[in-house]
Amino acid sequence: PRSSTMLQATVKLCCGIAHDHLRRPPGLRITAVAAVQEDVRGLVVRGSRRLPSKIPRYIQRLMGKETATCPEPDGDINPSRFSSVDLSYIAQGETALQRALSILQQHASWQAEMMLDAGATVSSAALPGLGKMFRADVVLAVPVARLHRELFERIEQMPQWNPSLSRVKVLQRVGTDTLVTHEVTAPGPGKLVGQRDFVSVWHRGRRETAIYLVGTATHTEPLSPQDGCIRAESRLSCIVLQPLAGDPGRTRFTWLLSTDLKASATGWIPASVINCVLPQSQADFIKHLRRHLSASTCP
Repeated sequence: PRSSTMLQATVKLCCGIAHDHLRRPPGLRITAVAAVQEDVRGLVVRGSRRLPSKIPRYIQRLMGKETATCPEPDGDINPSRFSSVDLSYIAQGETALQRALSILQQHASWQAEMMLDAGATVSSAALPGLGKMFRADVVLAVPVARLHRELFERIEQMPQWNPSLSRVKVLQRVGTDTLVTHEVTAPGPGKLVGQRDFVSVWHRGRRETAIYLVGTATHTEPLSPQDGCIRAESRLSCIVLQPLAGDPGRTRFTWLLSTDLKASATGWIPASVINCVLPQSQADFIKHLRRHLSASTCP
């Protein structure tokens, strides 16, 4: 019907405007989310009883209208329950997830960076808008549910087994699938890059049998940098947990990572250092995660 076509075109325009505003300062992001939420609800009331399936999921969630067919974690995203700031966190997480899915579906030219033990690899590719993206791939001898619990549900306990972190604090939980966190790296002598801290939105999604844990920097939370730290930013981090075909007790672990470490006011970080530090951080994380899982008696 003509009204449905017009609705799709208008919603696409609203989504494009929202996507642009979500990259801007907090006030504009919050305003954009609230405006699109109200505008599209109005379109639904006036023009159609059913939303087109091509509307991005995060917009559907803001309106409380789910139409996608792929299974998702059992969330409780009801727009009336959340503030505009909460909705902006959900939107940031959903946007990051869609971006990660797009990268994973592309046939990028991944170049090998290092080979780890037991077949684990770290590779890299230059991606528009993100710079150099690092990708770690490994098969871990634990089920998806256990990894998901350690990496999302128990995120504050990470420093107990990962010596690269000194603290992880959940600042806010939005529904069941979105977290706002403050992470502080551990200080140490001889490090190529000094201590950093991050304020990030972490969001959980599911596509078929895979779980996606995606993170990105947020500026909405007004939190000063940790003393002695430089505030760095996660451009995009996405961990994919997928049961190995024919062996649900093992998990294919994929980790995309693009980070802006932010140079200090008195210096800059050479690309050669960044290209060494980031893949090594992924290798170390996998090593410590494996050690923790093998030592733990939790099912």
